[in-house]
Amino acid sequence: MTTPLRIGIAGLGTVGGGVFRLLRTHRELLQARTGRPFEIRGVSARSRRRERGLDLSGVEWFDDPLALARHPEIDVVCELIGGSEGIARELVTTALAHGKPVVTANKALLAHHGGELARLAEAHSVTIGWEAAVAGGIPVVKALREGLAGNRIRRVYGILNGTCNYILTQMRLTGRPFDQVLAEAQRLGYAEADPSFDVDGIDAAHKLALLAAAAYGLEPDFAAVHVEGIRHVTPLDIAFAEELGYRIKLLGVARLTEHGLEQRVHPAMVPHEAPIAQVEGVYNGVTVEGDFVGTTVYEGRGAGAGPTASAVVADLVDLARGVRLPVFGVPAEELRPPTPLPMSRHEGCYYIRLQVVDRPGVLAEIAAILRDHAISIEALIQRARNPGRGVPIVLTTHEAREGAMVTALDQIGALTSVLEPPRMIRIEPFADGDPAV
Repeated sequence: MTTPLRIGIAGLGTVGGGVFRLLRTHRELLQARTGRPFEIRGVSARSRRRERGLDLSGVEWFDDPLALARHPEIDVVCELIGGSEGIARELVTTALAHGKPVVTANKALLAHHGGELARLAEAHSVTIGWEAAVAGGIPVVKALREGLAGNRIRRVYGILNGTCNYILTQMRLTGRPFDQVLAEAQRLGYAEADPSFDVDGIDAAHKLALLAAAAYGLEPDFAAVHVEGIRHVTPLDIAFAEELGYRIKLLGVARLTEHGLEQRVHPAMVPHEAPIAQVEGVYNGVTVEGDFVGTTVYEGRGAGAGPTASAVVADLVDLARGVRLPVFGVPAEELRPPTPLPMSRHEGCYYIRLQVVDRPGVLAEIAAILRDHAISIEALIQRARNPGRGVPIVLTTHEAREGAMVTALDQIGALTSVLEPPRMIRIEPFADGDPAV
């Protein structure tokens, strides 16, 4: 019989338990597709006594996950613990130093330490599989590193966090405010008790840093990602977006320009007809634009036991077949930190919502400030007059530089006629750009 692939699983939570079940459920299928048996040789988790609904008979238990990583009868280590530091990082470095490839769903670890770990893996002639770290079961990492390897990537962007997408979808469908929908998402298990990583954009930023690294052959640079969350998005903004022909999505966008790498996560208005606008609920969607292939779109469940386990096992299948890819698509010795493009240099169109005193001359004051910063108004919505009370004014702009827009909004916000800080949401037209060759 062909030598089995002996697997060690560290972490038996939602994802680890899903990987264990998939490997057991499809053992014959996996052997047929790779020509090798898949054997779960060892597992490690915080508590041996916790009931997980897993049959661990015949599997060695390791109280110390580092012992699992060092064990001579384990060929590959699945790190499914999570976190950018602590035991997860120790486990991965120990496994790599002992010449064992690693498969992980840990986007935070790779976003913060990816370059260092890629070099360690290459020094020991092994690799790191991380398909599960971005967009769950959607094979976008494989697409970037393999299917689109013959292309220069113009841009990669997408909805990378299902929690935020669910919240924004429900706000649009029901008209309820952010806090109410967040509480519902927590009850349904779509959001954590502390939702900060999701709703403040950090989770999506980790994933974007990794996609950018794979797309452009650079070290992940999480610190250079511009990050905004969705807490400030209101039902009023969503209603105005619909009226203007847009939907609001939390997007991650990466683009390599002649001036540096642009990496940004923030709410954005996208046209109703754009494919990304149709990605709803807890689903993720990623679009990759290549110079020869044109635009490719990937959509599916971005989290959960099943989809994430599917991605982990896809990496195990590659290892069983003898596929060894550079961690970020190029040899680790060629990885370089990107030159970040400051957000102030970003150029795009903008949605601005103002709450102003209803009196003559207010709009002229606002228009004058925008004019002074070379910002041109494209469309304007002004509600019926309401003397003595505040009224909303909504405007969209033609393309402008962000630094100028921020300065202009600071000046507008200081006007006595403006009753609350201006709200700004970027508009992403997502035109196809140059056609594929």
